Amino acid sequence: MKVLVFPGQGAQFVGMGKNLYDNSLIAKQLFESANEILGFRITDFMFSGTEEDLRRTKVTQPAIFLHSTILAKTLDNQINPAMAAGHSLGEFSALVVAGAISFEDGLRLVYKRALAMQKAGEENPGTMAAIIALPDEKVAEICAEIDDIVVPANFNCPGQIVISGTLSGVDRACEALLKAGAKRALKLKVGGAFHSPLMEPAREELEKAIAATSFKAPQFPVYQNVSTKGETVPEVIKNNLIAQLTAPVKWTQSVRNMIADGGGDFLEIGPGSVLQGLIGKIDGSVATAGIS
Repeated sequence: MKVLVFPGQGAQFVGMGKNLYDNSLIAKQLFESANEILGFRITDFMFSGTEEDLRRTKVTQPAIFLHSTILAKTLDNQINPAMAAGHSLGEFSALVVAGAISFEDGLRLVYKRALAMQKAGEENPGTMAAIIALPDEKVAEICAEIDDIVVPANFNCPGQIVISGTLSGVDRACEALLKAGAKRALKLKVGGAFHSPLMEPAREELEKAIAATSFKAPQFPVYQNVSTKGETVPEVIKNNLIAQLTAPVKWTQSVRNMIADGGGDFLEIGPGSVLQGLIGKIDGSVATAGIS
């Protein structure tokens, strides 16, 4: 069965979406609608901005969302997925493509989320680090032993997990994890401690916005980062979206559940090819491809 997957923050690149804008009337109209909704020309940042511009959370998140969802809209009726999932931010793209929320509402929520996360990152400074070649359980165990805020944030694939927390908490955890046998502990260039308790102020802001947004049952199950299961009930989907800001992204578990439920043909829609690589490491027997 066909599975659509959508990338999250970090997949951005200068020039993203320009080919779509130049060659598809539908895409051009949606990009211009997005500029109006946001109140600034995000297309300028996407098409000809700098890498620095695109790294700002309030630009990065709507830019990736727009690239993914508009690309999917141009492919309408060419793909018949049985299920979908998105990595962190990508979950909003998956929900729009599955028909659970409108493109316009999805964009408004993503921008609200981005502003709230950027603000939380400024008020509660933190960071994230990728830990390579250590079992998930060992990473979680060591983080729990650190007398500071540091938690597993992204279960990306076997042997690759991202931790998140205060600056000192992540530093101390990296040191302990390297001593425990991790091959690498690589600090990431991010604007805050995403998917950690430090994002609680952002979670509270997003909760209000999600509560005020109309959700419908998706046309096919969306496997959410928090539950790792294919969800179809609007209220459950909303609660999982809210919880996601302070909870870990369980990507490994979600992919395994999609495969167990019959998913075998994964198509990544949006910038980059990160998810294809992760899925291949989770289970090399499934087919992966991408459209960017």
